[in-house]
Amino acid sequence: MPQYDKADIERRMAGAVEALKSDLSGLRTGRANTSLLDPVQVEVYGSMMPLNQVATVSAPEPRMLSVQVWDKSNLIAVEKGIAHANLGLNPMIDGQTLRLPMPDLTEERRKELAKLAGQYAEKAKIAIRNVRRDAMESLKADEKKKEISEDERKRLEDEVQKLTDAHVAQTDEAAAKKEQEILTQ
Repeated sequence: MPQYDKADIERRMAGAVEALKSDLSGLRTGRANTSLLDPVQVEVYGSMMPLNQVATVSAPEPRMLSVQVWDKSNLIAVEKGIAHANLGLNPMIDGQTLRLPMPDLTEERRKELAKLAGQYAEKAKIAIRNVRRDAMESLKADEKKKEISEDERKRLEDEVQKLTDAHVAQTDEAAAKKEQEILTQ
C-alpha cells in the first residue's frame, strides 16, 4: 500500500495557509476588528479561558471595540486579560461593558506589524515545505518498496512541487495583502 496521499498533503498545506490567515486576522490595522481579541485569555473561575467564552465582543464603531462581560464579577479579570495581551489597547469600564478605543498606529508600529505579518508568512511557508519534504520521503519509500515506478515517483514529485508552489503563492498573497492593509491605513 503506497504511503503517498495527495488529499492529505493538500489538506495539510491548506491548513498551513488557513493558520496564517487566522494569525494575520489578529494583527491590528487601525480599524476595529473583533478577531483582534481572539488570542486574549482571561483568568476566571480558577482557570484560563478564551475571552469569547466569558464575554461578547463587538465592533459598534469603526474605531471602537465593545466587550460585554456576561458575569459582572469577571469584569476586572477581563480587563486584566486584555491589558496582559499587549495589544496596545486601553480598556475603559462602562457598567458591565468594556470599551476599547482603537488608537492611531504610529509609523513605527505599522512597520513592526508589517514585519510580523512577514514572519507569520515565513512560518507558514516552513510548514508547507515540511509537508512537501514528508511527501517526497514517502514517494521515495514507495519506490524503494517497488510500489511505484521511478517515472511515477518523478511525476508525483512534480505534482507535490506544484501543490507546494500554489500554497506558497497563497501565503505570499495573504501576507502582501495584510502588509498593504497595515501600511496604508
